[in-house]
Amino acid sequence: MSRKQPKPSGTASKGSRKSTTVGTRVFPGMYGLGAYINHPEQFGPERVIDYNDNFVVINDLFPKSVIHCLVLPRDQQKTLVHPFEAFEDAQFLEACKAEAERVKKMVASELRRKYGRFSKQEQTRIAAMESESPPDEANLPPGRDWATDLLAGIHAGPSMANLHIHVLSPDRHSACLKHRKHYNSFSTPFLIPLDAFPLAADDPRRRPGEAGYLNRDFLCWRCQQNFGKDVKRLKTHLSEEFGQWKSE
Repeated sequence: MSRKQPKPSGTASKGSRKSTTVGTRVFPGMYGLGAYINHPEQFGPERVIDYNDNFVVINDLFPKSVIHCLVLPRDQQKTLVHPFEAFEDAQFLEACKAEAERVKKMVASELRRKYGRFSKQEQTRIAAMESESPPDEANLPPGRDWATDLLAGIHAGPSMANLHIHVLSPDRHSACLKHRKHYNSFSTPFLIPLDAFPLAADDPRRRPGEAGYLNRDFLCWRCQQNFGKDVKRLKTHLSEEFGQWKSE
């Protein structure tokens, strides 16, 4: 996903999240998202999708699905606060939920653009659009609801310091998905849906280490087949599931 108008590009470190530099300012290690929060205008459309006074939306540098965005709140009083605490502010939580819903619509639109031609549910809509007298948008067949399976939430143990909300397609079909934690951090309760907040004080997701979410066997997100700890078999299966999912 990318915004339409390109901007001058900032720089991001290669490999693991070492540092992000904007001008003379360096955002080291786990504070790297601060570069996008503070200077979104310095990055090109391949990285920063959209921004306003309250939020920045970026493509994840290491996407774990075919579309994987991060929603970055710009509130300086909240950005370095753990989401468990930040989301106790009801007004802030509602603003984040509203922004996540907006981004989900953007992701759904991009999924339709990229994969709609493969989907059985889109064929009537496509035929209408390609007819000699296509109807206007309001009168087109609805086609597939690509937003149905989208994920939107936060990690119980965030890997980056700045508060960020993941919005991604459900497929987990990505070359960047290489390790157990990569899959399980998006396929177990370690990923807490934004709609689950505010969390109860005794919610076990507040103690992800005790629950051992990241060490669980691999379960396919779509059919629930168990792949134990075999990443290679899982990824082969995810590729097959992706082909079937996009053709639905």
